[in-house]
Amino acid sequence: MIKKINYLLVVISIIGSFYFVFTKDNSIVLILKDASIVITINALYIIQKIFKVKINDGLIFFYILFIFIAHFLGVTCELYNKIYWFDKFSHFISGILTSFVAIYILVKSKCDKKILFNILFIISFSLAIAAFWEVFEYLASYYFNVDPQKVVMTGVTDTMGDIIVALLGTVLVSICYYYENILKYNLIVKKFEKMI
Repeated sequence: MIKKINYLLVVISIIGSFYFVFTKDNSIVLILKDASIVITINALYIIQKIFKVKINDGLIFFYILFIFIAHFLGVTCELYNKIYWFDKFSHFISGILTSFVAIYILVKSKCDKKILFNILFIISFSLAIAAFWEVFEYLASYYFNVDPQKVVMTGVTDTMGDIIVALLGTVLVSICYYYENILKYNLIVKKFEKMI
């Protein structure tokens, strides 16, 4: 079922992006922005082929879901410009999704550390990804003369807000992780761990 959802999101994103490329985009920057989803949304599939590794379908789902939200809906469909809270929503979702990537790493590495160490790892990993993303946005603004961080309008407020809402998503997953491990509940985190 997850594979079918993954493929559906990939197909919708690619067809939708090329619709914009051929009907709306009028500059090379816009064409590259929209057409680049072909590579970004298929990146994990490409990595699997090149390096002959198997990546968990659940992990692929989280990645594709994030690309669909952030790149296709946010950038290509321009929801970042049309819905004032969409940027914060996508960063909140990124905090949740990168937390599950951290949990995946913990499970795969058979980390038997104490629960507080694991939570610290989850939070640190997620914040590192959020920080790297903000660095990427800064470099994009520097080299392509765009302002995805809204530095001109807000200074560092947008960047800090993005990192804070990503942290909130991470804290939400960390709380679930803690309670599911302490109270032995079999909810979202445990179900994800069983999929790995």
